[in-house]
Amino acid sequence: MPQYRISEAAELLAVSDDTIRRWIDSGRLSATSKTGPQSVDGKELAELSIELAKELPDERKSQVSARNRFVGLVTRVDIQGVAAIVEIQSGSNHLVSMITADSARALGLEIGSRAVASVKSTDVVIEN
Repeated sequence: MPQYRISEAAELLAVSDDTIRRWIDSGRLSATSKTGPQSVDGKELAELSIELAKELPDERKSQVSARNRFVGLVTRVDIQGVAAIVEIQSGSNHLVSMITADSARALGLEIGSRAVASVKSTDVVIEN
């Protein structure tokens, strides 16, 4: 499972490093430090990103401007045959894309993985 340093987790959730540390101290988020600095489990971070998106007040949601690159966490990968449905939570933005199963495997996408959704016209490209 992917692991993220505190600074990376903060960037992915659009909060400060101190907020991540407070969440770890309060038990809202767990961290490990087996081989150095503390790290946070990607799957747990993905679950928290979905929870946080639901908590955002409506006025904050309306202030989010559309950009063509969304850095976020993979919250679902459903591979069926030659196609895969990938869902990404990027702050309050929930993105869904259908890509080839081969691409999903080649990118190593799994719940908790960091990914970037690039939007061009009507297509969404998933990167890692």
